[in-house]
Amino acid sequence: MSENTVIPPAAPKFLSETARAGLEVPIVRTPTPALDDEAGWTAYVEQTDAFVADMLSGMALPMQSTLQQIAGVPTYVVIPTHVPVAEDGPIFLSIHGGALILGGGDLTRVMTEISAMSAGITHWAPDYRMPPKHRYPAALDDVIAVYKALLEVRDPSQIIVGGGSAGGNLAAALILRAKDEGLPMPAGLVLLTPEVDLTESGDSFTTLADVSVGLQSLLEVNALYANGHDLEDPYLSPLFGDVTGFPPTLLISGTRDLYLSNTVRMHRKLREAGVDADLHIFDGRPHAGYGNAPEEAAVAAETGAFVQRVLRSN
Repeated sequence: MSENTVIPPAAPKFLSETARAGLEVPIVRTPTPALDDEAGWTAYVEQTDAFVADMLSGMALPMQSTLQQIAGVPTYVVIPTHVPVAEDGPIFLSIHGGALILGGGDLTRVMTEISAMSAGITHWAPDYRMPPKHRYPAALDDVIAVYKALLEVRDPSQIIVGGGSAGGNLAAALILRAKDEGLPMPAGLVLLTPEVDLTESGDSFTTLADVSVGLQSLLEVNALYANGHDLEDPYLSPLFGDVTGFPPTLLISGTRDLYLSNTVRMHRKLREAGVDADLHIFDGRPHAGYGNAPEEAAVAAETGAFVQRVLRSN
């Protein structure tokens, strides 16, 4: 075993066999290219995306997906076909994860179709620009442009904004920027294990470093994305922003999630600002979730219930 490989502790016995198997794989720390090595970063992104695409290949979900240009941003419009969806019904602005550099192209569609299984409403998923070619603020510019376009066709009470990991970063940053620009707030915000602190200052970045399967420190990636800007800028690390006036928010993480601190600190900040914020921490859940283990059904159920609750309350 190399010095860059760590064997995590045994998973809790009460979890399903599938969940335990996913938690006990070796953690391999892969070095990243130098910040100025654009070719190296391009290869890194292509190789990682190809690995994820292969892992998700063969999934046939009940969705109708089309790629459209919305506000100049390529955006997947994903409509569930397993539940009734009104043509003029609510829309979930779904911002994909991927460390702010991964998950573009067709992977955006695949990840959004998975997300749409939980919420059961139409999703708009921007294939936003990313490094190494397009660094901050390109991604945030893209998602705010799509949000503005969405406001032209839907009342804010019919809009949910959300994302996981890097998508959670951009979702929260979008809300901060929308506030600053005087735009109306959506009905709700979904932050699934959000990357809201690019400085990685929380406790779990230390305590879970040898436990968090599927995610390790991304400080080098964060520096690439930030493009020389201060990582504590709230548009880069929304945890450090003024969250007063945020919409009702759902936050989800797990006890083996490197971003556990991000999630619980963001929840506490929202609560202290008087925001209606729900936090769910699942025992043993890693950053990328339980995968196809039965435990993941409870996460999907909480997400779906939250979406329906905030839509009904408006």
